Parts: sequence; C-alpha cells; structure tokens
Amino acid sequence: MSVLGMPVRRVLLVHAHPDDETLATGATAARLAADGVEVWLLTATRGEQGELVPGTVPEGVDVVTHREGELASALAALGIVRQLWLGHGPARAEGLDPRRYADSGMVWGPDGRAAPAPDVAADALTQAPLEEVTDDVAALLDDEDFDAVVSYDDGGGYGHPDHVRVHDATLAAARRAGIPYFAVLSPAHDGSPPPSDGVLTVDAGDLRDRLLAARRAHASQVTVVDDDHIRHVGGQLQRLPAVEHLLRIDPPVG
Repeated sequence: MSVLGMPVRRVLLVHAHPDDETLATGATAARLAADGVEVWLLTATRGEQGELVPGTVPEGVDVVTHREGELASALAALGIVRQLWLGHGPARAEGLDPRRYADSGMVWGPDGRAAPAPDVAADALTQAPLEEVTDDVAALLDDEDFDAVVSYDDGGGYGHPDHVRVHDATLAAARRAGIPYFAVLSPAHDGSPPPSDGVLTVDAGDLRDRLLAARRAHASQVTVVDDDHIRHVGGQLQRLPAVEHLLRIDPPVG
C-alpha cells in the first residue's frame, strides 16, 4: 500500500510552472519515488512570467532555458523519472499541432491571494479553451498507464490562475479516464492541514536532503532559508515542512 492509500505503480503529477512540482508536491514526489513508484511530471508552462531572484540568471542566458535547467536538477533530486510539456508529444490531443502554453502571470490581490494579471498574453494557458487543455491532459492519460494523478486543489493552492486552470483541466481529464485524482491541500497559516475527512498525510522527513536539493535547484525563484522555510522573490517567508496533505477527490473512496 502506498502513501496514497492504494497500490500504485506509476503516478502523474500535473503542475503549472517549473518549481510547483517541488514547492507544492515535493514531499509526495520524493516519498513515492523512494518507495519504488514511477513518478512522472506534466508541466503546463515554462514560467516565463515568474519574478527572478537578482543575480541568479547569468547575463545573456535565456530565462526559459535557465528555468528548464533548474527543473531538470529538481527532478533528479526528487526522483521523478520523466517530465513532459503540456501541448507537446503524448500530451497533445490527436490531430492538433503542437502548442506552447505561456505563463499567464498574476498579481497579488487585497486578500493576499493571487489574482489574474491585467495584461495576459493571447497564448497564455488561461486564454486557451478549457476543453483544449483538458483534451491535452487526457491524451497523456490515454497514452500511458497511470494509477493516480496528483495536482492542485480547487483553489489552485494560493489562487494562481494557471494553477486553477490546471486543476480544472486535470480533474476533468482524470474523471474521463477513470483515474483517481489526489488534490494537494493548501496548508493553513500555521502549517496545519485544512480540516477534512479522508485527508492523507505524506511525511518525507527522512528524505529532507532530497527536498532541500530540489528547492535549491530553483534558485531563480526561491531562496532556502533553513530546513523548513523558503523566501520568495518578493521577500515573503513561507514555512515548507517535509509533510504534505492530500485528499482523494474522484473517484471517491469506497
């Protein structure tokens, strides 16, 4: 039995940007991989709109190329065996030309959660029809044999529009394929999980070195302060323990 409460051989993580796999589901990925599960990652965008920690991207180096390199290093640390881009290869609906989904960006709202950016590019993920994004995720689920899918909760974690779009598309695709969907739950401000029946706790405390290596790999986005805290580009300090909480959304247990 795996930490997902069911036997699994291959699990797909679906995320919006490079670094989300580490910051949102790093403990889950590392735990599954250490337990012998084949962990794959589907990333929707290259994170072009993400702010950068000053001095972390060498002059003259393309930001997207740099972030792709950071992602590769993080995946190696976590034990994720394969990474794919949404809109390409097996993650593109049959009959459609490849598509590169762009980062939609965001601004911080007055409630402290992410809100849509005022100037979203036409090729951004949130501007694509939800059906098209869903079909792309579904194409990968049809092409490969996954036992479970892990992605965001319905609020997209902290509300980033790309996270919400990935949640909506991935949940719909998982339902279409009949594959269990596990939402990583956003912690309360004190780090505790939201109250809910059936919450699964994934503890990767014994794999902390892997988590820290993955977090440090994304140096253009976050700074590792200590074992349990990171600092974002804007200066926000975030507690990030080696424990995550998941809820099986669909199909329901039982």
